[in-house]
Amino acid sequence: MANFLKMQNHTKGIIYASVTAFFWGFLAIALKIAAREVDPLTIVWVRFFVAFLILSTWLTIKNPSSFQIFRRPPVLLIFAALGLSWNYMGYMLGIHYTTPSNAQLFIQSGPLLLAIAGFVLFKEKLERKQIIGFIVAFVGFAFFYRDQLSAFFETRSSYQSGILFTISGAVAWAVYAILQKKLVLKHPVDSLNLVLFGLPAILYLPFVNLTPVFHLHWTWWLLLLFLGLNTFIAYTCMANALKYTEANKVSIIIVLNPMITFITMGILTKMNVSWVAHERFSVITIIGATIVFTGAVLVVSRSKKQKAVI
Repeated sequence: MANFLKMQNHTKGIIYASVTAFFWGFLAIALKIAAREVDPLTIVWVRFFVAFLILSTWLTIKNPSSFQIFRRPPVLLIFAALGLSWNYMGYMLGIHYTTPSNAQLFIQSGPLLLAIAGFVLFKEKLERKQIIGFIVAFVGFAFFYRDQLSAFFETRSSYQSGILFTISGAVAWAVYAILQKKLVLKHPVDSLNLVLFGLPAILYLPFVNLTPVFHLHWTWWLLLLFLGLNTFIAYTCMANALKYTEANKVSIIIVLNPMITFITMGILTKMNVSWVAHERFSVITIIGATIVFTGAVLVVSRSKKQKAVI
């Protein structure tokens, strides 16, 4: 029975992580478009505020006791919220100065750091098949990101500054995710997210200029609402994924989200749209994506031996 429940939790964790990857796959593009009319800091604040508003409204109706965490929030939770707040800003600045796909490339160093933490801090074990899966995935990334890495070394300093902002955001995200992995074992996910969304919204509020936002067309308001809703859904699923399965498996699924970004950007580039920067694509990029996906399947799959026990 215990093994059956463990298998169920593993499946839940994989599903939650997959939902997170799906929503993050469209996030970079939406952020890049929003930055055309709204300054990066305001976008970051809107994401946190809308996510907090949705979550707090839901919990006020369904579970008011969740707000008790504000009386004495865990110290680790405060640091996790600070890490997440800079992750949003670093990633937003990275997208602002570069392109969605290139920012997606370097932000993946965050999930990779989480995978390393899974082995070092949480003592997670890997089977031989999963080790092979990680190796295959890394080889795939070398192909998948070749064109984007070339762009990094060939372009101007402001572009490179954007990449450095992105990397700093990735490190901050890894800090958040490691602390979140510890916190979800003792506290309800929704209570944790109240602080994770609410504290950054308060911290960024003094620096936000909402006046230009009120003059935007309603379609831009819909885009900002989508960014907040994306944040709410993705991070709720992210926390649950960390609760139900190993950090290294969550990380390898999350690093698949750039494929959604690249596919979408490929379509937009083919359509020759003018409202988002075009990307570099090649056959090697497609081959790399296929290899990465194969490696990810090997990492998250369970062995036949484990299934037989169940």
